[in-house]
Amino acid sequence: MKIVIDDKIPFIKGVLEPYAEVVYLPGAMFTRADVLDADALMIRTRTKCNEALLKGASVKFIATATIGYDHIDTAWCEANGIVWTGAPGCNSGSVHQYMASVLTALSAHFGFKFEDMTLGVVGVGNVGSKVVRLGEALGMTVLMNDPPRSEKEGPAQFVPLDEILRMSDIITLHVPLNLSGSHRTRHLFDQATFKCLQRRTILINSSRGEVVDHIALKNALKHRDISAAVLDVWENEPNIDLELLPLLDIATPHIAGYSADGKTNGTAMSVQALSRFFGLPLTGWQPSGAPKPVQPLRFDLDCKGKNMQQCLCEAIRHTYSVDDDDGLLRASPATFEKQRGDYPVRREFEAFTITVKNGIPGIEGRLQTLGFNLIHEN
Repeated sequence: MKIVIDDKIPFIKGVLEPYAEVVYLPGAMFTRADVLDADALMIRTRTKCNEALLKGASVKFIATATIGYDHIDTAWCEANGIVWTGAPGCNSGSVHQYMASVLTALSAHFGFKFEDMTLGVVGVGNVGSKVVRLGEALGMTVLMNDPPRSEKEGPAQFVPLDEILRMSDIITLHVPLNLSGSHRTRHLFDQATFKCLQRRTILINSSRGEVVDHIALKNALKHRDISAAVLDVWENEPNIDLELLPLLDIATPHIAGYSADGKTNGTAMSVQALSRFFGLPLTGWQPSGAPKPVQPLRFDLDCKGKNMQQCLCEAIRHTYSVDDDDGLLRASPATFEKQRGDYPVRREFEAFTITVKNGIPGIEGRLQTLGFNLIHEN
């Protein structure tokens, strides 16, 4: 058996070699010749699995170690007997942490109180659901929009998109990229959408770049149709719009889901799925020894003289500051892919343990909702 694997998938080297010939290649450089005699592919978003790559190949199985799968032509694969799997929810905790850091940074940039803000969450799946809980833990009013869920579950807990546009101070997008159909999301936010927004609105996109029309976004920012925007995902990655970049309040190189924990989950889900398909003895495999970040995994949070927002922001910033990633991208946009490939170790909230000193009412419950572990002082 031969397996071709994206060489940036972590924790994978040496795992499948006892059972197959394994070839590692840069994800964007898979060619038809590379996969012609392969039985399986393990990929990320940079590998476009379509007829051009796969026609005539012996590939029977594709595992993408990502929550999104728009880089796979699923209809063509299914019509040609190729089984594919994704890793739904694998990095939801990572995006949750990214969003917490973004909201913390925005509150510092614009000087707002969380309790005064309404957060509109568009797309309430694995990631969006955690962002909803994040907004609530921070004290924000949260509105949810998810037409597929609304149709299935009833509209009671959801609001239409036009209400999100009208009522939200911050709108964050967590939808899949659907190119057609009744729930099409390509250019969901276009010129017409931006004209419906309040001028105070801040837009955040960490889903797929094509969900936002970047030309329309540039115009909206230039004409102050919206207050600010945050992008982690871009149209035409890695060749990002250098005219748009300086207009953004926060800009990062598609790393929202790049925590070590999220990568671990994606790799494990892919290995397990491949093992089930081919009957390998790795259906319960997990990477061992998640790496440690630079910052301590245990730390003290002293709330003396601080309010709830200050304490929460301090805890979030200890684990991850999005401003660091923003600064690197602005300094060197041409190294977009290298910044992703060499991304430093980032651990999610669940990896951290906090000792709260001089606690204020409600702080421990909110920290636990965010995912932190707590040690109680005697």
